[in-house]
Amino acid sequence: MKETLTRRERVLRAIERRPVDRTPIDLGCHFSTGISAFAYQELREYLGLARTPIEVPDTFQFLARVDMDVLERFHCDCMLFSPPWPATHTWRPRGQYEFEISAEVIPVRQDDGAWIFTGKDGGGAKSPEGGFFFDGGYFNPWPESHNFNAEAARQVEYIYKETDYFTLYIGDLSAYFSDSPDYLMDLMLEPEEMTRRFKNEYQRNIEQADDIINHCGHYVQGLCFASDLGTQRAPFVNPEIYADLVAPWLKKTIGHIKSKSDYKIFFHTCGAMEPFIPILIDCGVDILNPVQVSCDNMEPFALKKKYGDKICFWGGGCDTHGAFGNGTAEDVAENVRYLMSALAPQSGFVFNQVHNIMGNVKPENIVAMLDTAYEESFKYGEL
Repeated sequence: MKETLTRRERVLRAIERRPVDRTPIDLGCHFSTGISAFAYQELREYLGLARTPIEVPDTFQFLARVDMDVLERFHCDCMLFSPPWPATHTWRPRGQYEFEISAEVIPVRQDDGAWIFTGKDGGGAKSPEGGFFFDGGYFNPWPESHNFNAEAARQVEYIYKETDYFTLYIGDLSAYFSDSPDYLMDLMLEPEEMTRRFKNEYQRNIEQADDIINHCGHYVQGLCFASDLGTQRAPFVNPEIYADLVAPWLKKTIGHIKSKSDYKIFFHTCGAMEPFIPILIDCGVDILNPVQVSCDNMEPFALKKKYGDKICFWGGGCDTHGAFGNGTAEDVAENVRYLMSALAPQSGFVFNQVHNIMGNVKPENIVAMLDTAYEESFKYGEL
C-alpha cells in the first residue's frame, strides 16, 4: 500500500473522476460530514490522545473541529475551513464533557435539566437534558463587528500553504430552495412572485460569491450550496417544477462562479433526491453529499452505474441509520466494505459517512468505520 499523491491532489482527482492512488477520506470538512463534539471527546479518550480544548465551530449541530492528530490518525485528506471564534469560553454541560464555544453564546440551564443557548443579539435554541445538539430559533454566534470573509481568507491561506489538505468554503450562498411549507406552496401557486424573489437572491449570491473569490482566491478548492430536496421516501417537490423555476437560477449562479474561479461545486441535499441528480449535473454541480443510501431510490450500486461518470459522490460510505449507531464494530466494517464496493470503483468518490456522526455513537464504531475505509481505499487506487 503506497500513497503517491498529496491529499489535495487526491481529492481533486476524485472529484474529477480521474484515477487516484486510493480513495480519499473526509471527517469534518463540511458541517454535514463532521462529528458531534460529544462523540469526538469520547473518541479522543478512546484513542488515548492528549486532552485538548475541543472547539465547537457549529453551535447548533454542536460539531467539533477535528484536530490534526485525529486527521492524521485516520489518514483524512480534507480539513474544515471555518475561522476560529474571535473569543471563546468553556462550557461544561454534564459529566466530564468540556467544550470551547463562542463567547457570543450564553448557555442557560433550565429547571428540567435542559439547556438553552441564547445569543447576545437575541434568539435561542434548546437541547433537552442529556441532548447532543440544539434546535429551535437561530441566532448569530459571531460578533456584530466581525469580518468573516477577511478572517476566513487568513485561515484558508494558512491551510493552503502550510498543509496539503483539501478544503471547502461553506458560506451561506442560497440554493434557491427551501423545504418549508410556505415556500413549497408559493413555488406551486405563485411562480411569478418566486421568480422576483429568485432575482433578488441571485444578486445577493453574486455579490457574496465575488467577495469569497476576492478574499480567498485559489487557496480554497470548493464552494458549497445546501438545500434538502427529499424526504426519506420522495422528493419535496415535483422535479419538473424544480427544473423549470429553481434550477435556472442555480445554474446561472454556478456559471458565474466557474467563470471567475476553478472552484468545485459541492451540493448538500439529504433525502430521496435521485430525480434531481441529472438536473444538478446540468447546473454544474461537481459533488453530491451526503448520498443518503437508506432512502428510497438511493441504492448505491444503481446511483454509481447511472451517474458515476458525471458527478462525484461525497458520502454514503457508512449508513448512519443502520449498523453505525447500534451495531458492533464488525457490523460497521462490513457495511463500509459493502458501500465502498458500490461507490468507490473508477474514482469519483470521497469516503464519508452519511451526514454527521451523532453524539451517542460508540468510539469503537467510529474507529472501525475509518480504519476499514482506509484499508479498503487502496483496492480502488489505479496509480
